[in-house]
Amino acid sequence: MTHLNDTNNTRLEPAADPTGPANQASPALSIVVPALNEQDNVGPLVEQVGRAMSGAGIDAELIVIDDGSTDRTLANLASLQAQHPWLRVLHRPTPRGQSAAMHAGIQAARGRCIATLDADLQNDPADLPGMLAKIDDDQVDMVQGDRSANRNDHTIRKIGSLIGRKARLWVLRDPVRDTGCSARVVRAEIARRFPLQFKGMHRFMPAYARMLGARIVEVPVTHHARHSGSTKYGMGLLTRGPAGLFDLFAVRWMTKRYRDTSAEPVGPVGGTPGSAK
Repeated sequence: MTHLNDTNNTRLEPAADPTGPANQASPALSIVVPALNEQDNVGPLVEQVGRAMSGAGIDAELIVIDDGSTDRTLANLASLQAQHPWLRVLHRPTPRGQSAAMHAGIQAARGRCIATLDADLQNDPADLPGMLAKIDDDQVDMVQGDRSANRNDHTIRKIGSLIGRKARLWVLRDPVRDTGCSARVVRAEIARRFPLQFKGMHRFMPAYARMLGARIVEVPVTHHARHSGSTKYGMGLLTRGPAGLFDLFAVRWMTKRYRDTSAEPVGPVGGTPGSAK
């Protein structure tokens, strides 16, 4: 496990026990999963999430965002909802990208912590309980998965990830090894501040969290080979490389100009104008 402390010397308050009786009004964990044409994977995904959460005794909800699928992804999810009341489905009529889909799911989430996964079954939901526990046990704010030791991808994608990691370290001073890994758990109050309305921002969630003062750890996670379907959100150096480089400098621009907007009240809290006698 690698600790990646923030550079601003700021700390967010640790969350309370996510399984405590005082928190049953909302789930301990919301799991957000964008899905685009994953008709053969959403069924096994729901089963794996249910098995992992029930086995760990975690009160969780699964939010799958159908990002304009043209196959039976949405129909299959609707059928699964009848069997799994903790499954929530969001639908977008046309594909608008992984970042925007994640944003929609995060804004709809009710959990005190939010996890993200890919819908292609390459991430393992069984990793999430241990990641969630570290939020409280280590009093950190974000746990980022690292596939480096277990990655099941072809050579081109591995090379692309290596180049991206070196570029992020150089431009953003971001030490996270595998920011492209979608397996992560983060406090909800941080996740809702990610600017995922902008295309490609899901690749910079750890860097943005550090800018907000979050404490981050990386942990090794399982990574499976894709067994059904194909990559929907781009792959390879030529497809993602130029856009990723542009996004990198855009995030640098944002982080250089970020300012904390919080303010503390001074004096008594008054009424409305004209209410004083």
